[in-house]
Amino acid sequence: MQADVCHAYQILKKGGLKDENIVVFMYDDLAMHELNPRRGTIINHPQGEDVYAGVPKDYNGKNVTAENLYAVLLGDKNAVKGGSGKVINSKAGDRIFLYYSDHGGPGVLGMPNLPFLYAGDFIEVIYVESCESGSMFDGIMPEDLDIYVTTASNAQESSFGTYCPGMDPSPPPEYITCLGDLYSVAWMEDSETHNLKKETLKQQYKQVKLRTSNFNTYNAGSHVMQYGNKSIKTEKLYLYQGFDPASVNFPPNKLYFDTPLGVVNQRDADLHFLWQMYKKSEGAMEKRREILGQIMGIMKHRIHLDGSIEMIGMLLFGPERGSVVLSAVREPGSPLVDDWQCLKSMVQLFESHCGSLTQYGMKHMRAFANICNSDVSEAAMEDACLTACYGREEGHWHPSNVGYSA
Repeated sequence: MQADVCHAYQILKKGGLKDENIVVFMYDDLAMHELNPRRGTIINHPQGEDVYAGVPKDYNGKNVTAENLYAVLLGDKNAVKGGSGKVINSKAGDRIFLYYSDHGGPGVLGMPNLPFLYAGDFIEVIYVESCESGSMFDGIMPEDLDIYVTTASNAQESSFGTYCPGMDPSPPPEYITCLGDLYSVAWMEDSETHNLKKETLKQQYKQVKLRTSNFNTYNAGSHVMQYGNKSIKTEKLYLYQGFDPASVNFPPNKLYFDTPLGVVNQRDADLHFLWQMYKKSEGAMEKRREILGQIMGIMKHRIHLDGSIEMIGMLLFGPERGSVVLSAVREPGSPLVDDWQCLKSMVQLFESHCGSLTQYGMKHMRAFANICNSDVSEAAMEDACLTACYGREEGHWHPSNVGYSA
């Protein structure tokens, strides 16, 4: 996902935007990581160029937080903590383009540093790449504001990674990780192959929707969604992404990409990476055992999370209704939860007694929302967490035993 962010920056720079008008949030532990086969560079396409060069380090590492993101969007220099201090200093007539790429779950987007970014706190002009990203806006995004949103997926499905080892096209042989995300690849490669002074937001939305569905093969793709003021779709893309003079003779809107891409569920990206490492370590038995231990640890914690949520549902609502209540989906156009503060509290209670949700466990956010929508008290939730989680894992479960973090 850092590759997606870097690639997006390069598109804006080629479009003529100045660094003073671009704010980059990125954890920034990928380019120089010991497992990066091309140290100091990042690529976002199997035959792609380095997209890391020149990317500003406005907010990285511990400074990539929801709190700082809110402050930057609000233009509040006094509220940012660390980083460059750069904020969005916009005026009434300005247009803001915000692209977000991370893991997600119903009603939340992930951040490298906790807490999560909750939909109740976050409404802005945004392209969102994350699982269940539609749930950030469904039922709570006004249509009478000058805000237009597109997301990688609807409120109930995962988004997908692509350009992974073994796929066609495949990364260079030295890479063992996916290079991009299907939705992000779709909008950025569309922007790079069209004249953005002629292409509209509506035209790009249609093309990105088709490609992200993997040409209507939704079992290997997701439903791109749109929210907010759809009248904005008639505007040209260059107003948001700038204009690269080299694209002046490009067509306004013509689909160059008509071949489905291989994909992997975003929630399994960490396992896919470790599996590739395991395969490449053939012959090095000690290294293989270490990697296998990591895989088993992840799988074990997933089983714990799934089992704990199932048990909590049973304790709160009974064996007949537990799973039904936790998995219930509201009518389209309804918000995920009525009380967003309750959702935060229920998640905090769970993690304090059952361990980190991790990027995998974020898929259970709908269960927590439904617990709130059922008017379960915090005391009842805490009692259920205590009962469900202590002693579950090998008979010695305790919150401090959780060491894995996605």
